[in-house]
Amino acid sequence: MSAPIEFALLIGGVLCVLILASFVAATLKARMDPDGTDPVIENLIARIKAWWAMVALLAIAMLFGRAGAVTLFAILSFAAMREFLTLTAKSRADHYALATAFFVVLPFQYYLIWVDWYGLYSIFIPVYAFLFLPIISALRGDTENFLTRVSETQWGLMICVFAASHVPALLTLQIPGFEGKSILLIAFLVVVVQGSDVLQYVFGKLFGRTKIAPVLSPSKTWEGFLGGVLSSSLLGACLWWMTPFAFWQAFLISLLIAIMGFFGGLVMSAIKRDKGVKDWGHLIAGHGGFIDRLDSVVFSAPIFFHVVRFFWSAV
Repeated sequence: MSAPIEFALLIGGVLCVLILASFVAATLKARMDPDGTDPVIENLIARIKAWWAMVALLAIAMLFGRAGAVTLFAILSFAAMREFLTLTAKSRADHYALATAFFVVLPFQYYLIWVDWYGLYSIFIPVYAFLFLPIISALRGDTENFLTRVSETQWGLMICVFAASHVPALLTLQIPGFEGKSILLIAFLVVVVQGSDVLQYVFGKLFGRTKIAPVLSPSKTWEGFLGGVLSSSLLGACLWWMTPFAFWQAFLISLLIAIMGFFGGLVMSAIKRDKGVKDWGHLIAGHGGFIDRLDSVVFSAPIFFHVVRFFWSAV
């Protein structure tokens, strides 16, 4: 089966799920929340509407192959880093460093992904940007909160650019017998990780009792975590046909990235609590900001990329 047909089948399946979810949400609202005062139902409706928009955007980008994926995630990285750095400590001395991060480091990282220069894009930000951006700030002579300022910029680049860029980097992998189908790896990653988020929310609402980290995220429970991670791993295993993995391999990889996605959300929640905010932004109704949607993906993407590259790629 060709990649376009498999991708169309996946999108068709996702659309069917969204249509069913929209119908269920509309039914619940009509019967239980006609005046729009139930926060759980209203949150569910907002999430479903946001998912319609995000699935449409992702599908359109995927139609353009590597160019579409690289462009989409470069834009998402820019928006996410803007959200992240807006909440961090900065001074006038950091202006040049920030301009370099946004308008030099970010586009160059995605250019390296575009030309498939693995030897450089795998170290460009964690080595070169990590070392040279503090130099730019230091030359301005402002030492107040210097370590905090530069480390927050470095973290922003690592999370919002370096880690996120590993999603379109999946398109550069050369996997024997899987030629021309690498775009399906992106779909697999996003469906499993985002599906895990949704399923953790559902299991948490239905069975959640024991909180994992009440201070960081009161809604995260062990019951929700176990139910969401295991069910999304089964979901990933059922999607083995669109990957180079066997059924059991798809299950184990799904389990790995779902767990990484969960801890990514936990780490980002810790940063939000430190900054005294509930969400990173408010651009996506029902989902907070861009980072609120990317946190799980960016923590799982580099792990997924390197596991697939090490065990399946010919390069």
